[in-house]
Amino acid sequence: MKVLIITYYWVPAGGSGIQRWLKFVKYLRNFNIEPIVYTVEDAKYPIVDTTLKKDLPENLTVLRNSIWEPNDLLSVFKKKETKTSAGFLDPNPSLIGQVMQYVRANYFIPDARRFWVKPSVNKLKKYLKENTIDAIITTGPPHSLHLIGLKLKKELGLKWVADFRDPWTDIDYFHQLPLTQKSKATHHQLEQEVLRYANAVLVVGKTMKKNYEKFSNNIHVITNGFDAEESRETNVILDKKFSITHIGLMNDDRNPEVLWKALSELCKEDKEFTEDLEIKLIGKIAKGVKKSLETHQFKNITKITYLPHKKAQQQQQTSQVLLLAVNKVPSAKGIITGKIFEYLQAKRPILAVGPEDGDLAEILAKTNSGTIVGFDDVVKMKKEIKLLYNQYKKGILEVNSKNIEQYHRKKLTEKLSIVLKQVVNS
Repeated sequence: MKVLIITYYWVPAGGSGIQRWLKFVKYLRNFNIEPIVYTVEDAKYPIVDTTLKKDLPENLTVLRNSIWEPNDLLSVFKKKETKTSAGFLDPNPSLIGQVMQYVRANYFIPDARRFWVKPSVNKLKKYLKENTIDAIITTGPPHSLHLIGLKLKKELGLKWVADFRDPWTDIDYFHQLPLTQKSKATHHQLEQEVLRYANAVLVVGKTMKKNYEKFSNNIHVITNGFDAEESRETNVILDKKFSITHIGLMNDDRNPEVLWKALSELCKEDKEFTEDLEIKLIGKIAKGVKKSLETHQFKNITKITYLPHKKAQQQQQTSQVLLLAVNKVPSAKGIITGKIFEYLQAKRPILAVGPEDGDLAEILAKTNSGTIVGFDDVVKMKKEIKLLYNQYKKGILEVNSKNIEQYHRKKLTEKLSIVLKQVVNS
């Protein structure tokens, strides 16, 4: 059985966007499925991580096609240091910035990779007529890739699986885009068409599944996960400081103000706590987050813009506490940051900020891996930090997580293989 996977993010791309399908491709052969990858040629990825090449299976067929990125043209009008990306929209843009955001929102629908759709359809139609493929898979964001699947489905009648690593119109920054009513309607129309035409839809959480069920009756939840083969370091030496570490992007609506306020109050109440505390932020952080940290004047803050995947995992394992921050947006209940699963593998206590009745809270509870505090509950946050800190001072800060085997990448790939075989044989 052969499947064609259409993805924008591929080696040497770094960051979170590549992990899901890199790992699926790594393990699909274990279930008698041969993956073939179609991706972009010479993409200008914001993050590059060449160490991920080690996960590529031998003799993997990778098809590439050139892409025109309109963001390159738009960036000419914007200073290098003020460039933004999806999820990092400038809350106070200049006039030129406002124009750029408007153009990107209303003329590049569903996103700036829409210009890759037509050449990809043309190239893949030729390839699919000359080669036997049992099913195609598209993964977004960028959600324009689903339009490639939609057109191939309509024209060739192929079996097609649409994978949503993030929602489309419910994605955390959608409500921030300066969209006209016509543009919003176009987004919803395209999203619904993809859901209706795909033979199967993959989502990463229960809330996404519930939201999409009105448009498709074949939706499967396959979460992100961690790679069991990427074993934990032996003889891990924990940070000497009471380190609270966040790894990944932290944009303005993911800024955990409730945590900063609680930490600030605890620092004022306890000088020893002030000396012991270290805040570690590994990954790109927004201006608003930096401003919050400056306001509270914490003594020990470590900021690292990016670390290769392996080194980031090492930081997770040596940290005293791992911080997860959910975006404070209308769709917050359905947000499950992919970092949660690698945090589970690190086996350090997780302190999360987000809805206490959301998908993330359910995972934390079922795995006994940490606690979640509401966006504005400073009292509870202080209480939870004190508990963690007291255990740290006694040298007994640890976590006894359970039920995490279901999130192994190999186990998740097995679930994917079952869906693919059902689609092909239906």
